[in-house]
Amino acid sequence: MSTDSQPHHVHRRRAVIASTVGTTIEWYDFFLYGTVAALVFPKLFFPHSSPTAGVLASFTTLFVGFAARPVGAAIFGHFGDRIGRKATLVTTLLLMGIATALMGVLPGYATLGVAAPILLTLLRLLQGIGVGGEWGGSVLLSMEWGTKARRGLMASMPQLGVPLGLLLSTGMVRLFSNLSGDAFATWGWRIPFLFSVVLIGIGLYVRLRVLESPDFVEVKQQRAVVRQPVWAAFREHPREILSSAFVRLSEQAPFYLFITYVLTYGTQELKLPRGVLLNDTLVAAALGLISVPLFGHLSDRFGRKLIYGIGIVCTGLYAFPYFHLLNTRSSGMVLLAIVISLVVHDIQYGPQAALIAESFGTNVRYSGAGMGYALASVIAGGPAPLIAAALYQRTGSSTAISWYIVGCAVVAMIALVLMPRRTDEPSQASVSGTAAPAPAV
Repeated sequence: MSTDSQPHHVHRRRAVIASTVGTTIEWYDFFLYGTVAALVFPKLFFPHSSPTAGVLASFTTLFVGFAARPVGAAIFGHFGDRIGRKATLVTTLLLMGIATALMGVLPGYATLGVAAPILLTLLRLLQGIGVGGEWGGSVLLSMEWGTKARRGLMASMPQLGVPLGLLLSTGMVRLFSNLSGDAFATWGWRIPFLFSVVLIGIGLYVRLRVLESPDFVEVKQQRAVVRQPVWAAFREHPREILSSAFVRLSEQAPFYLFITYVLTYGTQELKLPRGVLLNDTLVAAALGLISVPLFGHLSDRFGRKLIYGIGIVCTGLYAFPYFHLLNTRSSGMVLLAIVISLVVHDIQYGPQAALIAESFGTNVRYSGAGMGYALASVIAGGPAPLIAAALYQRTGSSTAISWYIVGCAVVAMIALVLMPRRTDEPSQASVSGTAAPAPAV
């Protein structure tokens, strides 16, 4: 660390930029799959299925990525708590980017037959492992470079990767949808996936210039590195991990209905133009660049649980108006529905990173926070589009989907109330578990 002589604020700024840029790239890759899974993959990889069955099959491959996220959180949480945040984040970036680029050259069912959806699923699996290991490290790298009084804001900065990734991925799909026209389903959709190669280069440049977080350096100096951090996190913080997972139900499940299922529902059931829905999502994602850090900042002033609880209530209350606005088929009302849906999401997503991460000591924080965050992908984000599609197929109405959102909000509020009191000092509980000599880096 020959640059230690540089001012602290320079390293802090680099950490924030590196975390935010990296998560933007990771979420670009992840969201791009979800968008194209709703618009292209049913016909390309499941051509012999009925329209409804094709959508369900496509969303099933989408779910695979979510199911793999806890695996990634465990693998990279282990190394992130033993070796460091920086080195682990470089690996997750490469894994995610390479898997996405390979999707861009993957032939469809007409060329490879059943091997095509199998390979697609395997690449989606790698995507899920990569993004599962990404979140914990990027949030901690930023938060641990900040001060105690601004943890909410600092931890919310990598969360900007969600609206930025959504903005970039949706924008690329919109751009090449216009440029390729009717050929979008054959080659136009591939260009945004191949663009991931460029983003990998940018991400590596910014991440290789940042220093390790001060909190983790302190853990190494105190020789408090845990031998098996994932096991230690589960053994000593099971309540924190489970409550972190279930508190995300009201954020994660509705979010993937708002950005993924809405494309299927809007184009197939409401017969709305694809471009209109993509444009509306772009507007809503752009507003997230303001709302995510705003609510992270408000959590520093008024408390994480209060701001997060307000977001849960708003999500539950908005479940029925959301579909009522969409069902009007009015361009203004549809735009309003999509914009409000993501703002309601951001009330929770802004303070969420600090809310979860502060529940764990520094030496198991990557593992514990990452596992709690990623487990929500299995119970909430991954199955949400599948559940919504199945509910609509069974009932022929969006009312059942609204009740599903309300149910998620109720469970999340219970989890928030039961969530253990957060750790006030980063050093508290930082020597939990069996410590081992710090590994050489």
